[in-house]
Amino acid sequence: SERPWFFAVGFFKPHLPFAAPKRWYEVQDPSAIPAPAVSDKPEFGWHASGEFRGNYAHGGLDPARDAAYARQIRHAYAAATSYVDAQVGRVLEALERSGLADSTLVVVWSDHGFLLGEHAIWGKHCLYEQVLRSPLMIRVPGLARPGAACAATVESVDLYPTLADLCGLPPPPGVDGRSLRPYLDDPAAPSAKPARGFWSGGQQTLRDDRWRLIVYSGQGAARAGGAPAAELFDLLADPHEGRNLAASQPEVVAELGRLLKTKEVE
Repeated sequence: SERPWFFAVGFFKPHLPFAAPKRWYEVQDPSAIPAPAVSDKPEFGWHASGEFRGNYAHGGLDPARDAAYARQIRHAYAAATSYVDAQVGRVLEALERSGLADSTLVVVWSDHGFLLGEHAIWGKHCLYEQVLRSPLMIRVPGLARPGAACAATVESVDLYPTLADLCGLPPPPGVDGRSLRPYLDDPAAPSAKPARGFWSGGQQTLRDDRWRLIVYSGQGAARAGGAPAAELFDLLADPHEGRNLAASQPEVVAELGRLLKTKEVE
């Protein structure tokens, strides 16, 4: 067709259950997969991993008490990731064969990450870094620096205005997010705004280039004396979010909390 087209391809893996063909287990060395850097229960954000534990029997095994089984699960997740990576490759190969690769934008994106024992959680359903951080790759024909990595903090809501911008289309009024085109032109460009995330029960988070603030509300989500429950992590010094600095950094908590309440962070 000579008309523009949009093709959405969804892959379920590496979502639970972590199943993949045997060959993808064989390309991963389970002994090379590290244990979680932080495995203690956090102060506020821990949950019982209901999806992981409630939907699958695990043969009576529990990764919280069985290091070998925990390694087996992490190996299976890696295998499922390799499997889906190969499926993305099949799509890109078909695009090349079609002769349309040089005129087609490609976005590879995932909706969330996953905890594999970090914070004593097996799943998502919380607002920690490895849950909210997800793959994002954008291929644009003719880029000056194809394949370059960008360290800027961005949000999933930025994808819509990015595609509209790259296609020369005006986004509808009121669309959240900003075009990521500046980072495609210059991967070293600084972050334009923090990223926000939300979960049920009034949980909210704001993450900039250094800090992640998580604010909890609802029943039981308060410190002694009624102060709001919060977790603050210095991602430069503590990338695995093992030390809650909310009590010792009240000015940072207040400033990030103020930004979290604004509709648009400038």
